[in-house]
Amino acid sequence: MNILVVEDEIGLAEAVGAILRGEGYQVDLAHDGEVGLQYALTGDYDCILLDIMLPKMNGLDVLSYLRVKEIETPVVLLTARSETEDKIKGLDCGADDYLTKPFSMGELLARIRAMTRRKTVAPDINPHYGDVTLDLKKGEITCGVSSVALGRKEFQMMEMLLSQAGQIVTKEQFVTKIWGSNDESEYNNVEVYISFLRKKLSTLHSSVQIKTRRGIGYCLDGAK
Repeated sequence: MNILVVEDEIGLAEAVGAILRGEGYQVDLAHDGEVGLQYALTGDYDCILLDIMLPKMNGLDVLSYLRVKEIETPVVLLTARSETEDKIKGLDCGADDYLTKPFSMGELLARIRAMTRRKTVAPDINPHYGDVTLDLKKGEITCGVSSVALGRKEFQMMEMLLSQAGQIVTKEQFVTKIWGSNDESEYNNVEVYISFLRKKLSTLHSSVQIKTRRGIGYCLDGAK
């Protein structure tokens, strides 16, 4: 498995690289945004660890460019910023996850495993509920003739909601399956991605809504 680490703190980058290699990963290092982008555009990586504050080209610009070029490699943002606004901006740009420095290598490895371990063949039948259908091959949700692309975690969450349509999916289920842990700190991520999904359903003018069951979780509602 190939991992790209784009980090301008050379000591940190080399330390992360050494630990990842010790875990059996192939690792390339880049210390500025422009070089990192060149590497990432090859599409040869299974995961990219991307710092936000980089010389020459910042991490969010790198990420945005990759998504425009349809490079869908999972990206974990590494940032010293802890404000929710910065995290949301990164997720909006197409990040799959983020870690705030300083972070533990155990947590980083768990995030990498969670993002890369599920490479199963998609079933032939696209799950649906009400007027929405999840296109498993295209990674889109459709309503009538309209469609909108979903990020990796948006896709996973919508798939869980559709597979349990009419039932409640708890925050614990989302966190455990998608983030690969059951850490209280991940619960805010669930709320952020639910907000993204609600906006996309609204954009499609779907009658389906994601309802909050306070203190429990979420479920789909509004099928006609």
